[in-house]
Amino acid sequence: MKTFSKVPVAGEDSRVISCPVCGGGEFRSKWEIEGASFVSCRVCSLIIQNPQPVRNALADRYDAEYFTYEIENEESFFTLMMLGLKDAGFFKNIVPTLPEERRILDVGCATGRLLQHFKQAGWETAGVELCRESVEYGNREYGVNIKEASMEEAGFTDARFSVVHASHLIEHVDDPAAFTDEVARLLLPGGVFICVTPSSDGMQAKLFGAAWRSAIPDHVSLFNKRTLSRLLGNSGLEVETIRTWGGLGVGISPAWLKKPIDKLAKMWNFGDVVLMVARKPR
Repeated sequence: MKTFSKVPVAGEDSRVISCPVCGGGEFRSKWEIEGASFVSCRVCSLIIQNPQPVRNALADRYDAEYFTYEIENEESFFTLMMLGLKDAGFFKNIVPTLPEERRILDVGCATGRLLQHFKQAGWETAGVELCRESVEYGNREYGVNIKEASMEEAGFTDARFSVVHASHLIEHVDDPAAFTDEVARLLLPGGVFICVTPSSDGMQAKLFGAAWRSAIPDHVSLFNKRTLSRLLGNSGLEVETIRTWGGLGVGISPAWLKKPIDKLAKMWNFGDVVLMVARKPR
């Protein structure tokens, strides 16, 4: 099953871009999906939409329909985020190494459910989200300080946060290089960026190609472990942890096969989703 996505509207503004990871300008055609043209960089292999919708066109997709999707899946998404943090050793191994200031920014925070958890644990919380309905819900129900803005527009001061978290967000961003530069600016020295995104070198991507559940018009960049590591390094962040999960999706295989494949995917890092922890040097 594919992830929630909207088909590009007729006449939507777009632009031709260079590779945001290596700066290259030569690409191989890869997929045509519901009006979106995906290509792979000949230099670093990053998969991007090119031409790519402009920022405002992408932002317009996160409306009341998207909010309904987020509300319906809120607890499932929260559970998955917590499992990812646990797999990465966040609570046991990473938190003790962070700066004393316990401040977290969740980028693309949806309803703010993860931020609620951190608020209850005593953290100072902030979020940014483009969907107005999600912002209003999160601030009303959880009081977690969400701004209706992109991270670059939010006006946060330098070296503000000990953790920046972005789950299934960077693949939606029109300029991921500028995005990770902004993450680095906002982190305290010794702080960490936790980035979760579909993995284009995972087993599901290789098996299904254009039918892969993450090959959708709302995803403008599809990273693998190598390209995401390089992007983070370009912004001066040092990758410390890489985890993947998700060998086979629900309904793709019988339960007796899915469980061992999922276990192997996590063990051997060929899962459908990749999580990276990258630190800002002290």
